[in-house]
Amino acid sequence: MVRKLAYWVELDAADEEALLNLPHRTKNLERHGYIVREREQTTHSCVLLSGFAIRHKIVAGGARQIVAVHMKGDIVDLQNSFLGVADHSVQVLTDSEVAFIPREAVKTLAFERPNVGVAMWYDTLVDGSVFREWIANIGRRDAHARIAHLLCEFSLRLKVAGLGEATEYELPMTQEQIADCTGLTPVHVNRTLKALEAENLITRRTSRSITIGDWRKLAEAGDFDSNYLHLRAQEPALG
Repeated sequence: MVRKLAYWVELDAADEEALLNLPHRTKNLERHGYIVREREQTTHSCVLLSGFAIRHKIVAGGARQIVAVHMKGDIVDLQNSFLGVADHSVQVLTDSEVAFIPREAVKTLAFERPNVGVAMWYDTLVDGSVFREWIANIGRRDAHARIAHLLCEFSLRLKVAGLGEATEYELPMTQEQIADCTGLTPVHVNRTLKALEAENLITRRTSRSITIGDWRKLAEAGDFDSNYLHLRAQEPALG
């Protein structure tokens, strides 16, 4: 978490110590366990210490739309520190360890240490940037581009987080979950992944492994521009 926030804003030793000294309790959640459910009163923000999590909405017909995927080091529901009532659900994709931090402690720290507050603000702004890109992805790209775009995003985010390589990683989602990210059916996702393999853009040794054959060609297929992730220009992953 400290590394993630320091990526956005330079933190001094006292800032980092204050973050590490935040009161918290840790909890191990099994795959599909809920961190918070929509409409619940929120009392904590949480940091993902291991595993992956999703934010999602369930519509009236029961269908699910995944609106974000989070990974180790992310402050998953920082916005709930201020909003008070969850307007979406947060659920772990995999067995995960989560640190729960009282919302008042987060608010106090953000105001008492301006650099930390700005870093948290920046983090939520980048979240918003990613949300906008996902809306464009679902609304205006075809299935082929949607899946390619998602695979490119994961490659960069995992690389920056130190959780994988830009051209080879484990995708922590089933085809059904990818479908819920992209507004497609699982069958359509399966066909699209096979099409990307046939074009030699990716290879898969297992159902979850992704090896990107030509990153630039996959990015072109996905209409992918990393600008919305707001990575540093000298970020090695961008090479």
